[in-house]
Amino acid sequence: MTERSGSLDLNDRKIKILQTIIRTYLDTGEPVGSRTISKDTDLSLSSATIRNEMSDLEEMGYIIQPHTSAGRIPTDKAYRLYVDTMLDYKSEEISDLKEQLEEKTDKIDALLKQVAKFLASNTNYASMVSGPRYKSKKVKFIQITPVDEESILTVIVLDNNVVKNQLLRITEPVEQEQIVKLNFILNTTLNGLDVTEMNLAIIKEIKEQVGSHTGVIDAVLELIGNALTEDDDLEVYTSGATNILKYPELTSKSETTELLNAFEEKKIIKNWLATTDNGEEGEKHDIQVYIGDETKVETMKDCSMVTATYRIHEGVYGKIGIVGPKRMDYDKVVSTLHSLMAQLDDIFKN
Repeated sequence: MTERSGSLDLNDRKIKILQTIIRTYLDTGEPVGSRTISKDTDLSLSSATIRNEMSDLEEMGYIIQPHTSAGRIPTDKAYRLYVDTMLDYKSEEISDLKEQLEEKTDKIDALLKQVAKFLASNTNYASMVSGPRYKSKKVKFIQITPVDEESILTVIVLDNNVVKNQLLRITEPVEQEQIVKLNFILNTTLNGLDVTEMNLAIIKEIKEQVGSHTGVIDAVLELIGNALTEDDDLEVYTSGATNILKYPELTSKSETTELLNAFEEKKIIKNWLATTDNGEEGEKHDIQVYIGDETKVETMKDCSMVTATYRIHEGVYGKIGIVGPKRMDYDKVVSTLHSLMAQLDDIFKN
């Protein structure tokens, strides 16, 4: 998390007052008044002086007064400043998590389900975990098998163990000897390549080696190209959606229903992935915090989301997200994710 320039316009006194407002509101969910600040800080200021400072903070966009005669609550700008400069990160040791996950899981999908449940239970917020995505897919194995004189079955296995198969219609029969030769040439030439490496020179080399049935080769190569470029359905594991109901600011009937429906239907994480998964940025291992509109997901404008990226190995990664109110306990969430990512790194290295 990088430090923003927003704190440069605040003196030490304003920072201490703002920090007290934020932390008190995170704990209580109630507007914070000048009396509370005078009791909870060591500034030895009068209530009148504190009110003047709060008035300045309000003009600067860090706090707002939700109701007349009420105290103040932090704005998104204040939460962003808190996350970037005030958050007191403490590493939370989760010593037995690795053992729990390894004992209860022997497959990646089961492990990721356990991660989602653990996060929801440990943080009291909603969690979502995406299945692994591949930065680029490569050819692992190709098998062409004659079905009859007018069709052949093409099976393509990718390095993520996804299997694609399709029946191809052919205009002329292909002898078994040619099938064996074609399988050998395709596998020795294309094994380990992704779509960017399958250039015209390689295609020309394949055709020259086969020497005939160029129509069949073109059709098979088109299938391989499609298999390497098409998006697979993204698996998403969620847990703790009803935790959202524990926070009064998120329980407006229409907004809560929309948020819960979107969460349960897996729309939120897919929308979030679409807006944050850009090239190298999408594979960053850092923990990121999105507040309100920063998520770019309409149903989450009143929420915050803290995310991290897990890596299984180079080019294979997935996303983890924790969703809660803007007044979420950022210290706990960030420390929990730090510990979790360290545990997952150990698991995936084995």
